[in-house]
Amino acid sequence: MEPSTIWLFFIATAALLIMPGPAVFYIMARSIDQGKKAGLVSVLGVSLGGAVHVLAGAIGVSAILMTSATAFTIVKYLGAIYLIYLGCKTLFSTSNGNHSKSPKTNHKKLLKIFYESALVEVMNPKTALFFLAFFPQFIAPSAGSVTVQFLLLGTIFIILAFINDSLYAILAASIRKWIVGRKGNSKLMNRITGYLYIVLGVFYAFASPSKT
Repeated sequence: MEPSTIWLFFIATAALLIMPGPAVFYIMARSIDQGKKAGLVSVLGVSLGGAVHVLAGAIGVSAILMTSATAFTIVKYLGAIYLIYLGCKTLFSTSNGNHSKSPKTNHKKLLKIFYESALVEVMNPKTALFFLAFFPQFIAPSAGSVTVQFLLLGTIFIILAFINDSLYAILAASIRKWIVGRKGNSKLMNRITGYLYIVLGVFYAFASPSKT
């Protein structure tokens, strides 16, 4: 793959990442709800989920998902149901002590956040669709193995997305600090994060393999 192609991909990816997508809103919801550490751990989980999509795209699994209406529908609805469940759980949870300035983020809780975040990203069919639509524009069969090129572009994308998502997680943690200082902060944060999860769930439910 030509260095100029890699640089072009780098610039195009950076431009796309400036506009926050579903993963960013999910990460911000985590940061607002559970603090910066939880937000950054969710970034790691989303990155792992992205890596799964890259690997699947490289070996052709994503292409199968995109061409199978049944498989696509199952994946998108499972992801939607899970996010809506998280939203409802947050909205109707008791908030006494849940949003203190130093939220409890022990190892088990962080590990759970990591796995949940990875699962949310893996079950986002839009990610697979995006990779299959975007990456081929920078891949040339004459430049070598298409699989290797796909993996290379995927690695660059995940690294850039990790940096971008981390900045949003830190920003959301700052918003959390501002909310914590206000009266009724627990209910407000529950509402913000709960509605964010539900909106993302609806977004997943209406995802279509025919739309980019």
